Amino acid sequence: MNKKTVSAIIQKKQDKQKIAVLTCYDYAMSKILSSQDIDILLVGDSLGMVKLGYESTLPVTVEDMIYHTKAVKRGNSGALIVTDMPFMSYEISAQEAVRNAARIIKEGGAEAVKVEGGAEIAEKVKAILDAKIPVMGHLGLTPQAINKFGGFKVQARSEDGRKKLIEDAKVLEQAGVFAIVLEAMPEDAAKAAGEAVSVPTIGIGAGKYCDGQVLVIDDMLGMFPDFTPKFVKKYANLGETVKTAVKNYIDDVREGKFPSEENTYK
Repeated sequence: MNKKTVSAIIQKKQDKQKIAVLTCYDYAMSKILSSQDIDILLVGDSLGMVKLGYESTLPVTVEDMIYHTKAVKRGNSGALIVTDMPFMSYEISAQEAVRNAARIIKEGGAEAVKVEGGAEIAEKVKAILDAKIPVMGHLGLTPQAINKFGGFKVQARSEDGRKKLIEDAKVLEQAGVFAIVLEAMPEDAAKAAGEAVSVPTIGIGAGKYCDGQVLVIDDMLGMFPDFTPKFVKKYANLGETVKTAVKNYIDDVREGKFPSEENTYK
């Protein structure tokens, strides 16, 4: 399998090849996903909810992102690793944005970072890019702004919202991002945004016209029962499989069936 790079991801849009992205947070899953020729492993700040048990992504720190990126890096065998910059790690100043992005690259081993927002963060995006760090954008429902939105709500439904989406996508492209995640919006809005820019768009709840798709691995595998968004397709129900396995183990231990002869040293 060829090593995925930023330029290879951009080329996929030009070649009309769809881009497959999944979130990843640890070594074991990184080995599995990258063995299947996944294009991008996104170390998402969604780990705050599915791994750390927070109610949102807001409490996640740069240290959290570095820790999990290091684990993903060790298991990866070819995917492009992109890591989210967590809430308030890039908004305050361009200097702080560069410092935190550099830590994620140097200490974590990521090959690019992802930031949420449009025109309001363009200056920070340019500064990070000037430091030779590739950047992926993120528009629509940006989870770090849930307090501003009033919750996890579909975006770009109004004409004004659609216009702002397209304007922000153009601003991010001009700033130099290599791709843009479009989250939780009507399909036609995502289609218009994708047609307005030359960089790939990666959809999550944004319909089939995006250049690629991303899902949270725990949602896709049925491992996170707390909340399942409408846009998630479950390709397995591992949560129930794990429950059954654990119950069988507990029963075997309590009944003296485990360990058996085959599990015992002589």
